Amino acid sequence: MKTKREDVRNIAIIAHVDHGKTTLVDELLKQSGVFRENQEVEERVMDSNDIERERGITILSKNTAVYYKGTKINIIDTPGHADFGGEVERVLKMVNGVVLVVDAFEGAMPQTKFVLRKALELKLPVIVCINKIDRPEARPEEVIDEVLELFIDLDADDEQLDCPFVYASAKAGYALVELDDSPQNMLPLFETILDYIPAPEGDPDADTQVLISTIDYNEYVGRIGVGKVDNGTISVNQDMVVVNAHDPERKEKVRISKLYEFDGLDKVDVKEATIGSIVAISGISNISIGDTLCSPDNPQAIPFQKISEPTIAMQFIVNDSPFAGQEGKYVTSRHLRDRLYKELNTDVSLRVEESDSTDSFKVSGRGELHLSVLIENMRREGYEFAVSKAEVLYKKEENGKLLEPMEAAYIDVPDEFTGVVIEKLGQRKGELRGMGTSNGGYTRLEFSIPARGLIGYRGEFLTDTKGNGILNTSFDGYAPYKGDIQYRKQGSLIAFETGESVTYGLYSAQERGTLFIGPGEKVYSGMVIGQNGKAEDIELNVCRMKHLTNTRSSGADEALRLTSPKILSLEEALDFIDTDELLEVTPENLRIRKKILDPKMRKRGIK
Repeated sequence: MKTKREDVRNIAIIAHVDHGKTTLVDELLKQSGVFRENQEVEERVMDSNDIERERGITILSKNTAVYYKGTKINIIDTPGHADFGGEVERVLKMVNGVVLVVDAFEGAMPQTKFVLRKALELKLPVIVCINKIDRPEARPEEVIDEVLELFIDLDADDEQLDCPFVYASAKAGYALVELDDSPQNMLPLFETILDYIPAPEGDPDADTQVLISTIDYNEYVGRIGVGKVDNGTISVNQDMVVVNAHDPERKEKVRISKLYEFDGLDKVDVKEATIGSIVAISGISNISIGDTLCSPDNPQAIPFQKISEPTIAMQFIVNDSPFAGQEGKYVTSRHLRDRLYKELNTDVSLRVEESDSTDSFKVSGRGELHLSVLIENMRREGYEFAVSKAEVLYKKEENGKLLEPMEAAYIDVPDEFTGVVIEKLGQRKGELRGMGTSNGGYTRLEFSIPARGLIGYRGEFLTDTKGNGILNTSFDGYAPYKGDIQYRKQGSLIAFETGESVTYGLYSAQERGTLFIGPGEKVYSGMVIGQNGKAEDIELNVCRMKHLTNTRSSGADEALRLTSPKILSLEEALDFIDTDELLEVTPENLRIRKKILDPKMRKRGIK
């Protein structure tokens, strides 16, 4: 018989990028007494890895738990970026309700729509939290209307439309039920969660069923499956069977060796757990997302939606440049292969395939950000390798038509830059779907554009809008191939010989375009050292010294002035490289190079 477990609530916090999910979780942790009064706590304590902290984004969903009035509230902090949307979809299977965080100034954004749609499809109750109401330009009343319009657009039923609104400033640590209440603390949000989010249901006496929704990985114990106990109880040393709704053949006998529950930021060992508990299970080596752990007597898999397919791929190649092996710790193809396959333990949206060559691997992911985060992580761990330009993954229809992935791009730009953005995206096969005024002199544009049309566009977009534009994208299905796109109108400046760059050589090179290097840097023949102002590639000798003679010319002692080089970040370099180039990635440097380093061979290749 199904019963409710009143002492537990399971919620996910969902929102668009930068609307304050992780900061909100921080406050809930602080105010529920997880930290001591005088404990030093970093900001955004849930963003645990370095890249998350530096970029201020959440990449992996995280679990935590707080206690309020004797009820345990399991909270899952989710990512906001479209590239990590797969994380959000799965996590919602573990919870009984969501807190939708919306910025009081920006209002409902594309990713707000994406995450809300997923929650409404699963019939989850929603608490809307209008965050950052202390911003000077906040407009909470208008944002409420925007959110309600979004509910109506997404065909929410009457019960879902009748959702509670809470107003908060996660940064200042308070929540309000009415806008004119006096701000004190987060208790109004805790109360709303207890009142409005239903307690988990299940049959504690039935056969055990636990659906695994996320995977954690730990060097010491290997893979850790995280999921919610739907029925029955699970205990240490219990014999179980692993089954999967998408893989009817799978039936594997396992034994539960360790069981944990979440408490604050820690995992706590428990002997057993019953319905509604979110548990972490270690000791099953090949457990994966979507698996159901069941009692051996009655193995019934819980249905689970498939993980979204990757749309973009790049080659990860062993570094073979003249400087190979000088800066990295792990440089061989075996190192590269092991590291990529290890990533598959935790990242379910990633695919790794071996190619004809033992030195090259095809890695497919959900977007440029998804793959650049992997590249940055590997680089910091001491890996040295090269990557090719990102390419989209096409599909073939039965009638032989080629389909390509499309993106919906939502762009907010100051009015004066609208023209240039429409023109640039038009050249990249973008179709303008809608145009409206946004608040504060901004225009909102909505495009449908092939995913490959956005490769390499973000950097250009920031330049065109002088850093004031906001570009958001979400996957929009497959459509027939839209024709060829010319990515880059400028050619590359290529180093002619191996050596060290000198001011004299760079001075004559800088007249040809924008340099990426300064004096005193090691270069090799075939390395790209800058961008040409014109369309063709040019080879230059930047190691050239001035010949000394015993006659002095009148202008000999004038100092040569170099303009400062444009130092490319990882994303900019990935955007810049062309199809005949590679990006050499080492722990210390990023170098762009031609695939064929030898100039004669390269010219033959072009012919």
